[in-house]
Amino acid sequence: MNSTDSGKFLGLISGTSVDAIDAVLVEFLPRPRLLAHSASAYPVELRKQILDLGLGRGNTTLQSIGTLDVAIGKAFAAAALDLLSTSQTHAQSVRAIGSHGQTVWHAPRDETPFTTQLGDPNVIAERTGIDTVADFRRRDVAAGGEGAPLVPAFHAAFLHASTEHRAVLNLGGIANLTLLPRQGPVRGFDTGPANTLMDLWVEKHKSMPYDDAGAFAATGSCHAELLRRMLEEPYFASSAPKSTGRDYFNMTWLSQRLDGLADVSAQDVQATLLELTAQTIAMAMRREAPDTECLIVCGGGARNSHVLRAIAGSLPAVRIDTSDHYGLDPDYMEAMAFAWLARETINGRPGNLPAVTGARGPRILGGIYRA
Repeated sequence: MNSTDSGKFLGLISGTSVDAIDAVLVEFLPRPRLLAHSASAYPVELRKQILDLGLGRGNTTLQSIGTLDVAIGKAFAAAALDLLSTSQTHAQSVRAIGSHGQTVWHAPRDETPFTTQLGDPNVIAERTGIDTVADFRRRDVAAGGEGAPLVPAFHAAFLHASTEHRAVLNLGGIANLTLLPRQGPVRGFDTGPANTLMDLWVEKHKSMPYDDAGAFAATGSCHAELLRRMLEEPYFASSAPKSTGRDYFNMTWLSQRLDGLADVSAQDVQATLLELTAQTIAMAMRREAPDTECLIVCGGGARNSHVLRAIAGSLPAVRIDTSDHYGLDPDYMEAMAFAWLARETINGRPGNLPAVTGARGPRILGGIYRA
């Protein structure tokens, strides 16, 4: 292990649901050791501004985007400083911060491909006094890739086994799969929505940020016609590499599928969205990795027992574990991955997997913002 491989790294991320900023402090010995973690809720008004921007609402100007970039950077820096304080860690002992930022638009297949994450890393470096690595996705997009998912490289480094065919399922706002065969190339892609539509729907109807353990969905029943309409979405049948986000799967998308269905209760919609998540994951697994023996689940959805039962019911031959069985906290896997990606960038090593993203080759990701 190089000297720049050792030491503490801090990872920061806020996902598609825009519910909180996850922060982790990690050592790699060489396996990751989670030293401290936290989840800091966005201020209500800032969260609203982020959601409005992502959905094309409000008065979007260069000034508003610039102001939001700085505000998110300040929120990320505050999350990092709070974690350092509560863990009694000196900033000087942290080698680097890996900041994913907040995705507000992801369009790698547009005529002019691009992806945008806000959260000014200059602000983070200035306020924390720690070297900050950020803007991880755009280099991969510039090299012809999707810019996502990026966590499969981390999954491959720490969850691959030569004894069985594995897959890792990250249930964030969007669900993404990493396919880890016993031998052969690692592959990965976004399967479609996981929590993002369910979070939007339960917030609209129950004023809750998420459906805790799938309790609201459990009070409803899957609506066959709504599910059929949603499964007709071409994205689900499209081939990898592919990635998606809240700019595609949002309330407008859902409202279009609900149009003309007057008999669907709010709880039935929630149950159907949960079934959509389970079925699209199972469809992707059967198509892309039918030999999978073990599915390792991480992300916030790993705590949703109802969605895990639905996935298990769709994949009866596959053993399903959560990542904590392998020493990796499901809630903080992505933040840990970006701490690791910062380490790779600091050491001049590529962080993408071209077989996953479709990029023309391995690339060192992100920029380094010195404290």
